[in-house]
Amino acid sequence: MLFTQLFTRPKVQPRTSLRMFTVRRWWERYGTQTLLIGLAIGTAAIVRQTQGVWLMETYQGLTRPFQGNPNQAALQIENAQVLELQQRLIELQNRNQRLEELLGLVQGKKPEALPAPVIGRSADHWWQQIILGRGSQDGVQVNSVVMAPGGVVGRVSQVSPHASRVVLLSDAANQVGVTVSRSRATGYMKGQTGENAGTQVIMQFFDKVPDVRKGDTVVTSSFSSKFPAGLPVGRIESIDLSKSPAPEAIIQLTAPIGSLEWVAVYPPGVPNQADALPNPEPSPSSSFAPSPSPSAQP
Repeated sequence: MLFTQLFTRPKVQPRTSLRMFTVRRWWERYGTQTLLIGLAIGTAAIVRQTQGVWLMETYQGLTRPFQGNPNQAALQIENAQVLELQQRLIELQNRNQRLEELLGLVQGKKPEALPAPVIGRSADHWWQQIILGRGSQDGVQVNSVVMAPGGVVGRVSQVSPHASRVVLLSDAANQVGVTVSRSRATGYMKGQTGENAGTQVIMQFFDKVPDVRKGDTVVTSSFSSKFPAGLPVGRIESIDLSKSPAPEAIIQLTAPIGSLEWVAVYPPGVPNQADALPNPEPSPSSSFAPSPSPSAQP
């Protein structure tokens, strides 16, 4: 036993095994990092050579199932353009309709009628006055009568060579003599302030118990010093016979004072009662419903 231990040489690992052991240890430590670095360098080289085309195609292929219809954006743009064209067409139709109504108003009445565009309107005096694009050089005079489809709008208060100022019926400081067509009950009207300014005015009767009903037509009176008699103003909306000192009624104006774009201007005293504009029943094509606003004037 002792002899064997003394004369037996210990086994030495071959050199190849040592190298494999060293390589394995190194791979365990740095193998993953080496692979990632190599992959990154290889990817960068491929991207540079192909300008990234394959990468974009791969991305699109992976994300295509999550994308909507590729033509959806184009369809939305096309629909928006069609909607815009439809809105423009509606606006042109509305303008054409108003101009046709005004043309019929001018041609069907006295030849003195002058079409005039509304070119100015102050937000602080929306229901009190408007500015027309016609002046003294066009034949407009102070106290000229201004009308629109539906009835009286107001009268000219100031004139310059190329423009004129109109005081509206909805002016709270303005008073106009009016008559109920059916019963000939008379009184005067004035604009009001508040929620219904510009769409409704107040009529105060001279009689203590006037013969008046809801829906009665109201026209300018022969007692009025501002307008010829018989011009349509509006319709009775409500009545308060208990009002003191005199009964009152609310008149719904038939002229589109809140949305005026064109009007017809008549010389002072024209049209007279025989030539007064008809007071049509409200309809979508010939009447307008001005929106309520804060203050009022004729």
